[in-house]
Amino acid sequence: MAKRAKGRERGGAPAPARRLSDEAYDRILEALFDRRVPAGAFVSQNELCAIVDVPVAPLRDALRLLEAEGILRIHPRSGIEFVRPGLELTRATFQFRAIVERAAIRMFAEQAEEAEIEAIRARHAALIGRIEKKGLAPDDLAEVDQMERLFHNAVIASLRNPLIDANYRRMHNYLRLLRLDRKLTAPVVLRTLREHLDILVACRARDAKAAEAALDAHFRAAIQRNLGLA
Repeated sequence: MAKRAKGRERGGAPAPARRLSDEAYDRILEALFDRRVPAGAFVSQNELCAIVDVPVAPLRDALRLLEAEGILRIHPRSGIEFVRPGLELTRATFQFRAIVERAAIRMFAEQAEEAEIEAIRARHAALIGRIEKKGLAPDDLAEVDQMERLFHNAVIASLRNPLIDANYRRMHNYLRLLRLDRKLTAPVVLRTLREHLDILVACRARDAKAAEAALDAHFRAAIQRNLGLA
């Protein structure tokens, strides 16, 4: 999740203090994504407080929001159950992405700055070349995640819609949840990056129809990968 700026805002005015419930929200997600809390785990409130190191009151506020977002379920007097991703979450996540990004990719192909398209394309090509030559190194995994965000966030940003931006950021948490049990190998990563590259090449040519077709192919392949079928 994006962190709010601390310290002072422009003009010297103090920046608003970050709420403890926001901090608790981020820390719970971090604990889930770095596997300190396994997907599907059932933990008590006190156990979770100890893991994320936040007081009970802000923790409860964060838990209610995460339950509303479908990340976990709160069982009164029993504990907190973290959702284990399955077919339904995979289907819903990619359906949402397809609906939003089909419109966005056409806008991106037609209106994005050539320099932005080329910068993203060149970064993909460089990473593909490095993996093809040296294999998938541990440091490459962070770059792959950054590339995923860079590409898809740039596409979404082309819509210039803050409501879509906010919901897409939340949806990205579902994607990270779906990927927890996936093993990333060089062939899997290369297929993903080349699919991005196909879309970017169409965008560079200002071919919105081809860009949308390449995006659809990417999502179909991604669903298969997330279900362990490819």
